[in-house]
Amino acid sequence: MTTPTAPTAPAPTRTPAHTRALSLSRTTATATRVLRQLSHDPRTIALLMLIPCVMLLLLRYVFDGSPHTFDNIGASLLGIFPLITMFLVTSIATLRERTSGTLERLLAMPLGKGDLIAGYALAFGALAIVQSALATGLAVWFLGLDVTGSPWLLLLVALLDALLGTALGLFVSAFAASEFQAVQFMPAVIFPQLLLCGLFTPRDNMHPALEAVSDVLPMSYAVDGMNEVLRHTDMTATFVRDVLIVAGCALLVLALGAATLKRRTA
Repeated sequence: MTTPTAPTAPAPTRTPAHTRALSLSRTTATATRVLRQLSHDPRTIALLMLIPCVMLLLLRYVFDGSPHTFDNIGASLLGIFPLITMFLVTSIATLRERTSGTLERLLAMPLGKGDLIAGYALAFGALAIVQSALATGLAVWFLGLDVTGSPWLLLLVALLDALLGTALGLFVSAFAASEFQAVQFMPAVIFPQLLLCGLFTPRDNMHPALEAVSDVLPMSYAVDGMNEVLRHTDMTATFVRDVLIVAGCALLVLALGAATLKRRTA
């Protein structure tokens, strides 16, 4: 005679990691892990910290016979160089996490996509502070960049540019299948902004169609913000607008990066 078996209780459902609310402790733990990994990679640290300074140093002495030219474009490049380096390093580092399987293992834990993206942003943001401070200090106090406004405002814009580069790097890494593809995104994402940001010619001198495109690119407002500090002694309303737009774009791209983050490369 068969003994009836008791009904099995349904297994408790677990909330998927990506639906969990953003947690400060998980975000901080992720940032600590990223910084610990980077501390064992001196080449990446050198790329982040030294390349913008070396580029500014070279630029200063390229225009050694025309210091006024360096004053005109040095402030703009002070924001552009950190954006480019942070974009490259962040996109490759995030992609490496995914291709190695680390990302899949992390997201199987109580770690949401928002925690991961925020942790990366926090870690690289801390590095961006050091990077921007070194580049700004070198340009203003060693290379003699003539700035009418406060150097601290230059540092603020440079920091926001570096954070924007971090956000863009996190975002594009979701669409790359290899580190080589991540680097290939640079001509598509960075170069058009570099050409249209007003570095080579004022944006209002461009073809109207290109000027309209430049009006929606965040690097344009980063360059405009640097130029405001270069020309005005006080913080202007235009500067505040430019800073808010760059910061808003960085937050928007971070949110898109969290939404499009893949656990692994197909």
